Amino acid sequence: MNPAQSSWDLLIDGKPATRVLFENGGLQQTGWLAPWVQGRDVLILTDETVAGLYLEPFRKGLGAARLVCHPVAPGERSKNIETFLEVIDRLLENRFGRDMLLIGLGGGVIGDLGGFVAATYQRGVDYLLCPTTLIAQIDASLGGKTAIDLPKGKNLIGSFHYPKAIAVDPLALETLAWPEFRSGLAEAIKYGAGLDGDFFDWIEIHLDHLLAKEASTLNELVHRCLALKAEIVSSDPRETGSRRALLNLGHTFGHAIEAATGYRVRHGEGVAVGLLLAAKLSCQLGQLSQEAADRIHRVVKQCGLPVSLPPLKTTELLPYLFRDKKNQGDHLVLILFRSLGHAMITRDFPIEEMVRILDEWPRSAWPRD
Repeated sequence: MNPAQSSWDLLIDGKPATRVLFENGGLQQTGWLAPWVQGRDVLILTDETVAGLYLEPFRKGLGAARLVCHPVAPGERSKNIETFLEVIDRLLENRFGRDMLLIGLGGGVIGDLGGFVAATYQRGVDYLLCPTTLIAQIDASLGGKTAIDLPKGKNLIGSFHYPKAIAVDPLALETLAWPEFRSGLAEAIKYGAGLDGDFFDWIEIHLDHLLAKEASTLNELVHRCLALKAEIVSSDPRETGSRRALLNLGHTFGHAIEAATGYRVRHGEGVAVGLLLAAKLSCQLGQLSQEAADRIHRVVKQCGLPVSLPPLKTTELLPYLFRDKKNQGDHLVLILFRSLGHAMITRDFPIEEMVRILDEWPRSAWPRD
């Protein structure tokens, strides 16, 4: 795959599982949806912010037999059991059957929530994703993971359910608020720092262009991130091996930060600090050089992402760390650095060293904008 390609298939067991399409203005012109939408009952799940920007032009000309739109409140706090049941009730009220189609129009929360509804409603219905945020376009939309959060942790209820298609409209990033945009950059840094050192070099070199939202540079960023993820996902579609877990670099700490703050921080903000904590622990274990850790810290900071923890006690974070889905029995499992561009999954680290790092890490208030 290269930036010139307008579409390609994610292959699972050698067969196409998800069609990925790139179309400038694709949220305004929905002709690409015809093969999946024509003549079907359709629910569009979106959030109130995205609905105000795109819903009216998006819904026109879909050719659905029946069309129901269901906006929810924006943000992670909608990814819960109450909102899930609310969407299910909407489907039941409209007597939607198993031949329906669910379209997720929004960011990662809409993709996770909508995918979980599609995976479970009447034992599974088709769905499409139209990601409108950077974090969704480069990461959350691809891979078949669906989930909702619980008070005790993030993504603790979920399923694998691959969308029939993902439509990436790069022009949607033009309307993306700066805090959401920089949150997405954290996932891009993860790909480079943990999976591809050359890509990390590219991010460093092109950082000014990325921060300026230069279209051609953003297009290449999206393509390269999806190519890295697709290669891993196609070889491990249900995360049964250890390699796909490498995509969670920075996420164990990040998810704990999100949950401990009641999801008042953005996913990418948590991941950014999680990357720095993983880098520090990897340095202490003699795996990652201090020079590499400094480079990661510098790029995170230049993106405007937080480099300190929110004002939480370590004891408030630890319960969430020990409920992480990657853990094996009572053993905490972390994704750390073997070197820059090479992540590793391990439970071979001193817990007391991790706790010391958390205790000593600087705290500060996290502004929302």
